[in-house]
Amino acid sequence: MRVGVVGATGFVGRSLVAALIARGDEVVAFSRDPARARRTLPAGADARALEAITPEGLADLDAMVNLAGEPVGAKRWDDAFREAIRESRVRTTRRVVDAIAGATSPPRVLVNASAVGFYGPRGDEEVTEAAPPGDDFLAGVCRDWEREAERAGAVGAREVRLRIGVVLGDGGGSLERMLLPFKLFVGGPVGDGRQWFPWVHLADVVGATLWALDHDDLRGPVNVTAPEPVRFRDFAEALGRRLHRPSWLPVPAFALRLALGQMAEVVVTGQRAVPAALLASGYAFKFPRVAEALAAAV
Repeated sequence: MRVGVVGATGFVGRSLVAALIARGDEVVAFSRDPARARRTLPAGADARALEAITPEGLADLDAMVNLAGEPVGAKRWDDAFREAIRESRVRTTRRVVDAIAGATSPPRVLVNASAVGFYGPRGDEEVTEAAPPGDDFLAGVCRDWEREAERAGAVGAREVRLRIGVVLGDGGGSLERMLLPFKLFVGGPVGDGRQWFPWVHLADVVGATLWALDHDDLRGPVNVTAPEPVRFRDFAEALGRRLHRPSWLPVPAFALRLALGQMAEVVVTGQRAVPAALLASGYAFKFPRVAEALAAAV
């Protein structure tokens, strides 16, 4: 299979490209910096500029994976960064789908990233792919993002929207930012720690993406979260055990909001998201339990 990947040099993208090449697929990486992509990605990946996402540029591909998007935790949210979060997802997805629509021999499938932020804060409700969207900022971003991806179905491509949780893995992502407080003996739950934490190991994000590429019966929204979500206090306790550090010191929610602004809502609230579609399709998680995931990631 010849697979185009947008966002190939990101935390998930690098691992996905390596997995595709390892199993014998050809990879075309679309990047803002093709020279950097060639240095970063495994040998064998063909790096092209984002401007190559055109009907002609996609004509030789069997599938597209779009992981592009400004990391939501990169800095405090101001108006400019909120716009960057939205536009980096919506505009890139629109470009990919427009190219698919215009290609004479288009990719047969689009696997497009989204996030469990689609659902907004849900309390203790168990959230499957059938749940409606929330009404906060991130839910609105995800709704617009997915609306662009859904257009691929109207032009004949199978489209899968991966609603990805908090990714745990070595060498980047959310976990890397969580480690420092624990290493300094000041780690712990946020607020009362009762909010649900929709985590997933990096290996299962890659595994679910490959699964979506390979299984023609999988389409539409797909939660990419571990089958055993935990409350944040239980995650903090598990991380503390893994690092041999205490995990009892709570971070007051109001202090987090002062420090992070609207970004704090991602941590203070959560979703009890479950991967109903993946499990129904037969996908077997490599890391279904948080202690095993942390042992592999830290």
